Amino acid sequence: MAKGSFATMQADESSTQITFHYENGHAETLSVPTSSAELGQQLPQMLNQPWLTFHLIDQTISICMAKVLKVEVKPPIPHLRGEAIFPESQRVTALQRGAVGRLGINQ
Repeated sequence: MAKGSFATMQADESSTQITFHYENGHAETLSVPTSSAELGQQLPQMLNQPWLTFHLIDQTISICMAKVLKVEVKPPIPHLRGEAIFPESQRVTALQRGAVGRLGINQ
């Protein structure tokens, strides 16, 4: 990837995007130089930390995990297994919910 060229960023197996959704409605996405498989191994410990710190090229960001409502990871981490993990899930949009039972669309 060319330095300074955000428009040409592409998915890379050696990097993972993490999006933090805060209780105030804001969201922030960071790219970390680790594969989603490696991140999946670290994720349970990360989520239990009171603060996470990310060193960027121009600044350091600390995130208070008590203020985070949701964490999204791309690419996905399908090898996570265990209690309270639901494999093969799908997101349902408002449009899909409204279409059930109409126009011949069934659940």
